[in-house]
Amino acid sequence: MPWFDGFKQRDFEVNGVHIHARVPVELPGNRPALLLLHGFPQTHVLWQRVAQQLAQDFYLVMPDLRGYGDSGKPAGLPDHSNYSKRTLAADMVAVMDALGLERFGVCGHDRGGRVAHRLAVDHPERVQGLCVIDIAPTLDMYAATDFAYASAYYHWFHLIQPTPLPETMILGAPLPYLHTKLGGWGGTGTTFIEPQAMAEYERCFLLPGTVHSMCEDYRASASMDLEHDRTSRELPDGAGRIACNTLVLWGERGVVNRLFDPMALWQAQCAATVSGAALPAGHFIPEELPDETARYLKEFFHG
Repeated sequence: MPWFDGFKQRDFEVNGVHIHARVPVELPGNRPALLLLHGFPQTHVLWQRVAQQLAQDFYLVMPDLRGYGDSGKPAGLPDHSNYSKRTLAADMVAVMDALGLERFGVCGHDRGGRVAHRLAVDHPERVQGLCVIDIAPTLDMYAATDFAYASAYYHWFHLIQPTPLPETMILGAPLPYLHTKLGGWGGTGTTFIEPQAMAEYERCFLLPGTVHSMCEDYRASASMDLEHDRTSRELPDGAGRIACNTLVLWGERGVVNRLFDPMALWQAQCAATVSGAALPAGHFIPEELPDETARYLKEFFHG
């Protein structure tokens, strides 16, 4: 399959940080805009095969989140607020502003799903529809922590330790760590990852600042993000709930399916219609099942 055929690379300076992205070569025309957000420990190239199937129907915007890929990697602040999902969501809104895209759908996998969730809550006037892939709400996942969860998602608790301990440990053997993560969480190795995508993941993981930024992402989730989520849930009259229709996809072999009820948890956070399905995959659904992922996104965002 051609590598991002029909797309070009763009760079944006927003909120004091550099954001790298791929966008279509051609102008939007009548295509609705769809923002696709990757997760840990990947970059926007996660979407390569899905993008080829959606390119005719949507104007796709695929950024590297702050701290990932070729985007900026500022040092974490003491309170980790510059890596909060609220901050990362504001980055994405600024990118869409720079492209002149007022309303758009947003789909996020893994950490990108958490950014997408916060974006939909903080900027409901901008988001036409939300899809989250293989996550449950952050607050609910931390609240349910037990032996099984901590064993499966130990990195949630390792990466939040004070700098520089986790950074130093990971950088002692960065590529074995990366490969282990990409092959875990219900996966069957890394054969589902295209060689060119794997080369990009390896290159970007080794860039100065990447590992620190990833740790800051998780440190923010265990601090600022929890504060923001609690505040949203306490707002009167459901003002902090997701206002748009939401699609939830998760992997049958993944941790989310084994330990949580994702549909029920997301229905509790959404004031609109929630639909979804468990797919025969592990965690990295857009790469394991690109055809099925594209089909669900096309049907949902065209609905």
